[in-house]
Amino acid sequence: MANKKRILTSLAIFAAVILVGAAGFKILGGREWSLLDALYMTVITIATIGYGEVHDLGANPAARIFGLVFIILSLGTIAYAVSSITAFVIEGELKNLLGRRKMDKAIAKLKGHYIVCGGDETAQTIVRELRLTKRSFVVVDPSAERIERMAEAGPLPSIQGDPAEDAVLVKAGIERAKGIFLCLATDEANLFAAITARSLNPGLRISAKGIDVRSEAKMKKAGADYVVAPAFIGGMRMVSEMVRPAVVTFLDMMLRDREKGLRVEEMAVPTGSRLIGKTVSQAKIGERTGALLVALRREESRDYDFNPGPDVRLKKGDILILMASPGMLQRLEKFLLSG
Repeated sequence: MANKKRILTSLAIFAAVILVGAAGFKILGGREWSLLDALYMTVITIATIGYGEVHDLGANPAARIFGLVFIILSLGTIAYAVSSITAFVIEGELKNLLGRRKMDKAIAKLKGHYIVCGGDETAQTIVRELRLTKRSFVVVDPSAERIERMAEAGPLPSIQGDPAEDAVLVKAGIERAKGIFLCLATDEANLFAAITARSLNPGLRISAKGIDVRSEAKMKKAGADYVVAPAFIGGMRMVSEMVRPAVVTFLDMMLRDREKGLRVEEMAVPTGSRLIGKTVSQAKIGERTGALLVALRREESRDYDFNPGPDVRLKKGDILILMASPGMLQRLEKFLLSG
């Protein structure tokens, strides 16, 4: 802001000097000097070109004295304006360079993070949710303009480049990432990015946007774990709004509450947890963490036990489905490790 103010000030002074010079030469030159003559004389004086006087100032001492004073004034003004603009450009470039290096170092330290490919409305929604639930992420998009627009909402670890290129995803830390979201402009772009991501990290979770509902099978063959079709989701949402409005309103309120940040989350019971072998009643998850246990899925099963009873015993690898905030999840993670 200080540099911008300095530039605006120098430009304003520069414009004022031109106006003063043109007015001075016109007034002191008399009728012989046209406005164009006065402006021309002002410009060549400021630029120190030395083309010669438009009219002879020898017979006009006042105009000659004004010319001497104006030369000194204009030289100082030019020096100030040039130095201000140069400082703005150099400092701006230096700031961008240092900021980029700092961001690259921060990205290189990330582990278990998410990569968001794309800068459309879908990608922006994903970024807002990751921010709200305090999850680490990196945005990758070929367009610098889209990245800058997304950065207006808050700090944005980002890399400009094509997500289908190995080097770009490696720079985003794909080998250390937990998952990747593919929200590029076309199904073809998402398909190529999925192939690249899967080849670089076979254990990565890949969620891709399918613009054409029929592209789901191809996306999964390319390596995507999940394919989400906005058209299908939009249709389901419209139906839900019609037949179960109270439920939709409840979910909307939960998603939009930025203070509590409640979400339906999942967490696995790790090896060595003291909760292994304990019943739901004995575990007292809600009392100790505030999280609400909604369902449970055994590691070896695809079925869910909704609202598990107090006598259900926890096993290693059980997937706990909970309603919790980011703070509750942190407490639960410590709780699962300590029991």
